[in-house]
Amino acid sequence: MNKIGKVARSLQAFAKEIGRPRADESPTISRTPSIGLALGGGFARGLAHIGVIKVFEEEGIPISFVAGTSVGSVIGAAYCSGMSAKELEEVAGLVRFKHFARWTISRLGVASNDRMAGFLRRVLKCRRFEDLKIPLAVTATDFVSGDAVVFREGDLIDPVRASCAYPGMFLPVNINGKLLIDGLLAHAVPTVPLREMGAEKVVGVYLSAGWVNMNGPRHVFDVIGQCFSIAQQKMCGVWEAAADLVVTPDVRGFSYDGFDRAKELIASGETVARAAMPKIKSWLEHPEPQKAQQAVPGTPLIVRA
Repeated sequence: MNKIGKVARSLQAFAKEIGRPRADESPTISRTPSIGLALGGGFARGLAHIGVIKVFEEEGIPISFVAGTSVGSVIGAAYCSGMSAKELEEVAGLVRFKHFARWTISRLGVASNDRMAGFLRRVLKCRRFEDLKIPLAVTATDFVSGDAVVFREGDLIDPVRASCAYPGMFLPVNINGKLLIDGLLAHAVPTVPLREMGAEKVVGVYLSAGWVNMNGPRHVFDVIGQCFSIAQQKMCGVWEAAADLVVTPDVRGFSYDGFDRAKELIASGETVARAAMPKIKSWLEHPEPQKAQQAVPGTPLIVRA
């Protein structure tokens, strides 16, 4: 009997050793992946983000994380605070450029976006990152160093203002002694912050459009805007590498301050999001085994309207 017991213990130890993962293997988990939504900048064109969110809601696609740059931070903050796509759509139909900007005389810009603070206080259902229903990252750029600044805690309003401080147009925003400007210079589409937050599948929403038509620029803002548009296109490879899917609403022909065309812009977001739905649903219906430490993809699928 003693010999039989020794054999049984040996078999148990052998079975345990066979089932143990090797040192070079990471355990895999088959489950629904967390999805992050990265919302890029584009002034009024950013209303297309609402259309993307609307389709996610209609299709029951859960959003685990959101990151926003410039107008993407405004819409991201409102959505993460608890506003539905329908509520966002209603606000978008009423808002105009004057609700954000106040013309001023300064050597640092021609307008202040301090009016945005009042707008956000009226719209947001909470005003601190810690109280949001969905985790949010807001990106800005340190004007002096050029470094990316990513906000994920504390007060919401000033970080959103800083993220929207478009150089040459809006004054920089001072937060804790740092002059901050538009996040598009550091994170045109904030996919990398989503990875850092833990998103396993990242959808980037890129508002690709030039600021001028074939007739050339109308004023200095068109000159500045076109320069940044060119720079954004050149930097696409950086943030695309952190995305699984990139959707690009067709916002050609819409001006930077065309808030009066909200309905059309939202529709453009809906169109491209519906085109991307089969891919997004496949993540949920047929989840791939996820490594404990998932690698960042290198070639995202790009869907255009």
